[in-house]
Formats: sequence, structure tokens, C-alpha cells
Amino acid sequence: MGGTMDGTKQRRRGNTRQRIQDVALELFAEQGYEKTSLREIAERLGVTKAALYYHFKTKEEIIVSLFEDLTKPIEELIEWGRRQPHTLETKQEIVRRYSQALAGAAPLFRFMQENQATVRELSIGETFKDRMLGMRDIIIDPDADLVDQVRCISALFTMHAGMFVMKDVEGDPEEKRKAILEVATDLITQAHKGA
Repeated sequence: MGGTMDGTKQRRRGNTRQRIQDVALELFAEQGYEKTSLREIAERLGVTKAALYYHFKTKEEIIVSLFEDLTKPIEELIEWGRRQPHTLETKQEIVRRYSQALAGAAPLFRFMQENQATVRELSIGETFKDRMLGMRDIIIDPDADLVDQVRCISALFTMHAGMFVMKDVEGDPEEKRKAILEVATDLITQAHKGA
């Protein structure tokens, strides 16, 4: 739970809508999405269910809004990447920016990892898949040989896996993020040595 709140506090400005999102995500992490009710979210916030209902009518609306808010930097990165040449410098910048976007969205990605069946049922599952395909398209050079394409896609998976596996490893979160980024960047750089 501590890890969830740390990442959350860094990215939040504290308006009511965002407080609802944070508390909902906290409760989903503690007791699961299915077992959490809007009433419990309202109670933890110290507001009436009607006040919560003003912002969100369902739990799904809360998750969808969180997904849209927290993955907007990824969507913007994909758009930027589509306009860039397939150079090593571009790909290193994509990986660097993606690392920052993932750090900002870490609590949401943990939710998605721990609630895969729910995510598949919600509209965010398809959107997330589309975003991952968009990332694949800007990180892989279609003219590169297959091994180098695998290296590039592995850089993305390294960042995803690192976010989950390294959260339980002792150490400063920012130092861990930098270490994961370094490995991902090495993969991208290695993929371009043959180009």
C-alpha cells in the first residue's frame, strides 16, 4: 500500500475528482476491484455517496478516467514518435519518456496487473492494447532484422516487468527506475549497432 500512495502523491494536485481516483485505487489495491463499493469509496473520502455520484456514477467510470488521465502522456509520446525518424536518438528519447510516463502511472499499472480479468471486461483493456501496439510501431524499425526488432520490443517489456518485479526490491524508487531505463536503453542501442 505504501508504494501505491508514494507514486500517487507525486502526480496529484488534490482536486476532488483526483482524490476520488486516488482513494478508489487505494481501496481496489487493498480489497480488490469487485469487492469495493462506491459507498466504501465515499466513506473513506468522508463524503456522501451523492457527492461521489456527482463526479462518477460507477466504479468503471473511475477506472476509465484514471486510465485516460494517466496514460495521456503515453498517447502523446506515440503521436510524437510517429513524426520522428527511426534513429537511435529518437528511440532512446522514446524509451526515456516512456519510463517517466510509466512512473507517473505506476499505481494504475499495478491495478491492471493485479486485476487482469476485470481489465479485459472494461473498455480500458482494448485501449491499452492499442497503446501498446502504437508503442511497438514507433520503437521497432520495420527494416531492421528480426533479432533487433525483438531487442526493441524487449526494451518495452523490460520497463513493464521492471516496474512490477523491482517494486519489492529494496532501494530508492528513482534509482530503480533509472536502472531499468539503463537496461532498456542498452537494448535499443544494441539493436542499432547492426543498422
